[in-house]
Amino acid sequence: MFFYYVRLAALSYKRNPILSTLMVLAVAIGIGAYMVVFTLNYTMGGDPIPHKSAQLFHVQLDNGDPDRENDPPDQLTYIDAMALQEAGRAFRQTASSKLSVIVEPTNPEIRPFSVIGRGAFADFFPMFDVPFLYGQGWNAEADENIEQVVVLSRETNERLFGGANSVGETVVLAGMNFQVTGVLDYWDPVPKFYDVNNGPFDSGEALYIPWHHTVQSDLPRTGNTNCWKPLEGTGQEAFLNSECVWIQYWVELRSRAEEEDYLSFLNAYTNEQRNLGRFQREQNNKLFDVQERMIEQEVLPDETRILSVLAAMLLAVCLLNTIGLLLAKFLGKSAEIGARQALGAHKGSLFVQHVIEAGFIGLLGGLIGLVLAYFGLEGIKILIGDQITVSDWVHLDVPVVLVTITLAIGCTIVAGLYPIWRACNINPAIHLKTQ
Repeated sequence: MFFYYVRLAALSYKRNPILSTLMVLAVAIGIGAYMVVFTLNYTMGGDPIPHKSAQLFHVQLDNGDPDRENDPPDQLTYIDAMALQEAGRAFRQTASSKLSVIVEPTNPEIRPFSVIGRGAFADFFPMFDVPFLYGQGWNAEADENIEQVVVLSRETNERLFGGANSVGETVVLAGMNFQVTGVLDYWDPVPKFYDVNNGPFDSGEALYIPWHHTVQSDLPRTGNTNCWKPLEGTGQEAFLNSECVWIQYWVELRSRAEEEDYLSFLNAYTNEQRNLGRFQREQNNKLFDVQERMIEQEVLPDETRILSVLAAMLLAVCLLNTIGLLLAKFLGKSAEIGARQALGAHKGSLFVQHVIEAGFIGLLGGLIGLVLAYFGLEGIKILIGDQITVSDWVHLDVPVVLVTITLAIGCTIVAGLYPIWRACNINPAIHLKTQ
């Protein structure tokens, strides 16, 4: 019976194509506009590492200006990051920061080029479940010995080695030979939760090296650096001993108990530093898990929430118009419905038939809405192309497509319930007398 009712819905569309097309377009416009905003919210506000986001915590220590009342700095000083790293009180921990480095290919046909890399500790890769195409990350011993090892992104490996397994090969960075230990598979989390300070929707780094090289080799920093008081001296040593914050610090804590213990450790550490003349404000250290960090940094801007409300209002207006059009269409079939009732058709079967007809309209509207949403997202890519390095994350994936079709069908059926109820409660006698 289902396919029979679908056939009846298609025949009904052909009998009244103008009215039916108006309904399809109303649904398509409302669904298309809503899904553009939904896709942005779904992508920008999604959980980038859902299976362990509650176990990863961003550390903030309040070493800010004592004469100002504001939140703790987003990053750590060199002194604090190294102290926490050396203490090793978390299950896993890593300091990390962005850097700029010149890559000098061994292939004479490839010219040297500059890339954005990241200095990190060995725990960075298992903490964030970074996928590998070849090899693996380095180990803790490489961190301790400041070994010249490197992990390449998939794109960098394509550029240098044509995508071949380059584990064990040598890459020259800033005049130094680094041995490749691993090549990442595709990994570009959205938002870029491990470093939202430098752009939550920027692309990932081209390569990763042991963090100590950022200091030992004095590689140029490219991330944010904030200082609330002048340096006491000049040169790198003065900078490293300053209150300048420039290092992101993450820890992995597997339970609530570990979280409480680590926060107690942070408070004890800052109390100790306070006795040495640092951390002059009231204690206000923070541990934010991934989702809390995204909210705290306002990764999903207020404008998208406003757009969501406006898109929902547009969808509601389109559905109200659809109710009126469905009412006109179904009541226009009063004579047909009355004749079928007189011949013994049950109200339940008539109801199902018209629900499927409304769903058929919703399906067509959803498919056209997908096309409108696609072009809408392409337009957004053009608008944000200059502000965001990579806009490939703005697209209609399978879950969004399924949500779009389901929402279109569901909304149209809900909008059609009143018109269907009116049509199924027609008195057949009135129409039989007029025929």
